[in-house]
Amino acid sequence: MITTVVSGLCLALGACFTGQNLQFRLFSQNATRMEVCLFRETQNHDAIKCFLMEREPASNIWSANIGEDELRSLRLKDSTIYYGYRAWGPNWPYDPAWKPGSQAGFIADVDGEGHRFNPNKLTLDPYAREISHGLDQVTDMTIFETGPLHRTRDSARSVPKGVILTQAAQAFAHKKPAGAFKDDVVYEVHVKGFTKSDLSIPQALRGTYKGAAMKAAYLKDLGVSVVEFLPVHQKVSDRNNPNYWGYMTLGYFAPERSYAFDQSPGGPTKEFRAMVDEFHRHGIKVMIDVVYNHTGEGGANRESPGNSSIFSFRGIDNAVYYELNAEKNLYNDNTGCGHNIAAHREPVRQFVMDSLNYWKDVMGVDGFRFDLAPVLGNVPQDGRFKFTPEDPRGILQRAVHELPARSAQGGEGVDLVAEPWGIGDGTYVQGRFPAGWSEWNAEGFRDPIRSYYNKRGVEPVSLGRVANAVSGSALLFQASGRKPFNAVNILTAHDGFTARDLFSYNEKNNNQPWPYGPSDGGENHNRSWDQGGDPVMQRQLTRTALMTLLLSAGTPHLNGGDEFYRTLKGNNNPWNLDSVANYLPWSSLKENQKLHAFVRAILRFRRENPALRPREYYTGTAANGNGLKDITWLKEDGGELRTQEFDSEHGFLAYRLDTSQANGASPVRSIYVALNAGFENKTLRLPEPAKGFSWYRVADSAAWFEADGNFHEPGTEAAVGREYKMHGRCELLLVEKPL
Repeated sequence: MITTVVSGLCLALGACFTGQNLQFRLFSQNATRMEVCLFRETQNHDAIKCFLMEREPASNIWSANIGEDELRSLRLKDSTIYYGYRAWGPNWPYDPAWKPGSQAGFIADVDGEGHRFNPNKLTLDPYAREISHGLDQVTDMTIFETGPLHRTRDSARSVPKGVILTQAAQAFAHKKPAGAFKDDVVYEVHVKGFTKSDLSIPQALRGTYKGAAMKAAYLKDLGVSVVEFLPVHQKVSDRNNPNYWGYMTLGYFAPERSYAFDQSPGGPTKEFRAMVDEFHRHGIKVMIDVVYNHTGEGGANRESPGNSSIFSFRGIDNAVYYELNAEKNLYNDNTGCGHNIAAHREPVRQFVMDSLNYWKDVMGVDGFRFDLAPVLGNVPQDGRFKFTPEDPRGILQRAVHELPARSAQGGEGVDLVAEPWGIGDGTYVQGRFPAGWSEWNAEGFRDPIRSYYNKRGVEPVSLGRVANAVSGSALLFQASGRKPFNAVNILTAHDGFTARDLFSYNEKNNNQPWPYGPSDGGENHNRSWDQGGDPVMQRQLTRTALMTLLLSAGTPHLNGGDEFYRTLKGNNNPWNLDSVANYLPWSSLKENQKLHAFVRAILRFRRENPALRPREYYTGTAANGNGLKDITWLKEDGGELRTQEFDSEHGFLAYRLDTSQANGASPVRSIYVALNAGFENKTLRLPEPAKGFSWYRVADSAAWFEADGNFHEPGTEAAVGREYKMHGRCELLLVEKPL
């Protein structure tokens, strides 16, 4: 009996063990010959045997069936089996004289139709459920290259191979959380970086799926309901080009093997599923960052277009999987990684949907954040980018209807989140994704809030933009039929400054020495400021901005470690640092316990007050008999803002939320939130409370309150009367409740 463990049932494509036979099915429209090769070892050994595959009638599916007797004769019946494919095509037709390392049959590395077949390059199955090893174990990466220097070099001994998995997965012990996205709080973190420096985790488990599972209770206690992991698909990362973040994907069905404590065949799959089950036990959804806009194969050499690397897709059917330029020798590139995937072609669309469904149904994932998602809606015209979100057969629409997207009320399905920009004209499409999609909210939240606090008098930001940001960004999302929670509000993320660094650095600091650099790239316009070097103000502004994030309508996105004042020392693009810089510094949690407690308390307040997380946009009208509007925009003197005043760049904005209906039996009648981005202290005139009610302070982010944690625990809130002296560059939270 083969002893490896499968991740699920047989799929339409890929390798499948039926109990007696091994079946292989692979799509290639343009191949003229295909072979599947079996291996007993992952590296440094030749294939045990290669089998000719047959093209199925009236399709572009190539298949091979290997029976039990054949497996036994090859002494593979009780072994783990690894496999890969060799392919021939129009640019390199089959020649009977060919053998590994031969040029027999060769015509061109790339022909006029964009074909790049090369039988010397063993290719990885795009549907492989696990992958034998990472490219960081390969000493010579040129073995995968084509062109005159490398086309005849056989890569079979080095290339990562598919792992045959044979046993159906056991059912999960715990149900998937099914809460509405409007009630969620997202915590973004890297699987390895989450626990690699956590001394509370057994050393052998640090940086693994199993170690990450041990932090579920921490996130639950913090108030997080969604953990969003940076890419967990098997990645391309080699010794010379480290890819710590994981945005260069090699296998779209396989969990990254290096994050698994259990390195046995089938081990990463079991361990990932167990991690998901543990988060579900704590009521936490698992979202993964997925990178379908490009693959890890990169581009081609612009000076010598025949020179490229072949790991998988390029050698199986380059002209189908990728967007080719007009000459078909290079690629359209709106990703910055050398090429776009061909999201307008049906086989590619089906591949993406198959991968998504696998991670949802078999691996237990609850949601997806899509890297550079506009590329998935691209239907290129004359080499130009054309975003077509309305295409019913496109990935964006199919994901909504087939996965499907979770409804606004919650229930089954998945949460879909887009990073709504790419590189080049036409790729910035913030606010244009179809119903069912949420988006990282940079234009509507990140940019105006950063400018509001850090760029007073330097970059104009109107009160209207700030009001739009904290109330769900209706100006961006309402016209497309979406809701406030579709705005995933980001203040910081993996890609950019941490919250601490946003208020501690004027410019990025990416060229520092290891372990905090050097890192290339990174945004130059960060809307950051070091507060004149004053550490007290740096901490105050961090609290203030996090408070704004966590009290605003929309779905808050918390960058892992921001809750205990993590710093990257100003590096805003540490994609390549597999070092302590990218590992959450849990040793600093005790030192920054007050900030951690503050974030935890604000999240609890958000959870206990549904008016802060509306399903529909605020209307500014009264819906109840108590005379309160659902939201009232206020000035510092307590008067309502007039329409024309929203165009001003005044540094003060306040609003009052009616909570009397949303909060049920809670005694809180309304909530008052004030944002003072100005440098001056202000004496606020508060709205008239109802008879028998008073205003009570819940939180104030000011430095004067830091020693006491900036927050009052429930039942200990301080009565403040009708006036309140508010310090500059702070946020204030009050509640109206009975005397």
